[in-house]
Amino acid sequence: MSLTIGQAAPDFEIANQHGEKVSLSSFKGQKNVLLMFYPFSFTGTCTGELCAIRDDLSSFQNDDLQLLAISCDSPFTQRVFAEQEKYEFPVLSDFWPHGAVAKSYGVFEESKGCALRGSFLIDKEGVLRWEVKNGWAARENADYKAAIAAL
Repeated sequence: MSLTIGQAAPDFEIANQHGEKVSLSSFKGQKNVLLMFYPFSFTGTCTGELCAIRDDLSSFQNDDLQLLAISCDSPFTQRVFAEQEKYEFPVLSDFWPHGAVAKSYGVFEESKGCALRGSFLIDKEGVLRWEVKNGWAARENADYKAAIAAL
């Protein structure tokens, strides 16, 4: 699926690392949302990206912005990953139906069964304002910060 800047972002409801349901629409009218899809928990580049965000979390999760990290790993994997790396943000499981949320954002890689690296900034009204799709390459935190500042 191809998304267009300025259109409503696809809603979803999936479990976080604690098994609690999280929906995009639950933030509507309250917070902007940064969705960050990544391929696999416990892999070098994915862990590195998320740890860099963890170490500068106030830039990515605050009173005005909510970070949601998403992969197709199981909720059980997400819990251990988040605990091991001390992530204080939701780590969501797009496990079943497998990759449904990643597919709706156009970042699911069928041949590998995982999400590619894709990030989406959604405003408080649920409208897509910025995206970057990096495939397998790491993303730059400076790009996020510039997009967040432009909101």
